[in-house]
Amino acid sequence: MSSIAQQYLELTKPRVVALIVFTAIIGMFLAVPGWPPLRQSVAGFIGIWLAAASAAAINHLIDQRIDRLMARTSHRPLATGSLTPVQVLVFAIVLGALSMTILIALVNPLTAVLTFASLIGYAIVYTAFLKRATSQNIVIGGAAGAAPPLLGWVAVTGHVHPYALLLFLIIFVWTPPHFWALAIFRVEDYSRAQVPMLPVTHGVTYTRWHVLAYTILLVIVTILPYLTGMSGLFYLGGALMLGAGFLYYAIRLLDPPDELFPMRVFNYSIIYLMALFAFLLIDHYVMPMPLPVAGGMIFRPE
Repeated sequence: MSSIAQQYLELTKPRVVALIVFTAIIGMFLAVPGWPPLRQSVAGFIGIWLAAASAAAINHLIDQRIDRLMARTSHRPLATGSLTPVQVLVFAIVLGALSMTILIALVNPLTAVLTFASLIGYAIVYTAFLKRATSQNIVIGGAAGAAPPLLGWVAVTGHVHPYALLLFLIIFVWTPPHFWALAIFRVEDYSRAQVPMLPVTHGVTYTRWHVLAYTILLVIVTILPYLTGMSGLFYLGGALMLGAGFLYYAIRLLDPPDELFPMRVFNYSIIYLMALFAFLLIDHYVMPMPLPVAGGMIFRPE
């Protein structure tokens, strides 16, 4: 891959977007009793990916001053001058326009509207305003990042269902302990860039306790798919096992063994979310549970 292509690829935050698209795909599969419709699934995947990539590029554009001051982001294309703001803006607009065109023409208008709302929520509301305005930035702004499984669900069904909102809730509650672990590790970076992340404004110890509190809440929330009949015992077992692991890390974070431990918590949180959604998917196909569709309930054959 050429150097310029690598720079544009980096604008899309490929690892972050991969996790986003993964949860969207799981949402598609969970929405129907069998295989999701091919056209809506493929077009939805591409449209959601393009929208997430566009939001990431806008994030680079708005955060270029901050990125230059932080060790974690100082290598980014705008921070190093490899790309110009005009190039990044055009790239983001093209990706966003392609996303909306695909979603409207090949999926459904509701998916396009919700995807556009999440794009604006992350790229503009969170990045341009909340990130600089309040230490609760990641809590409020996490709504945009929690949307992908809901978007995937709507892409193949055309409607919003409470189970899709439950998937949204899981990621919404997962986001603060996930990101605050990174913020603890990078607290000096955020302080230097004058970004009011929780460990900067309230201290690392205060943030550690918040990580634990949200982790406890997350474990409770992840039991809801079982309690509401969305999933079965296979998922419940996996969720409790993963939750126990997250609780261990959150408790250990209160008195970490070394300075790198917050990054281990951060890395585990990514594995946690991927595994949790994988358990949901496997449970969906191996456990005969009722699945909702518009107008009533459909039961998967045993």
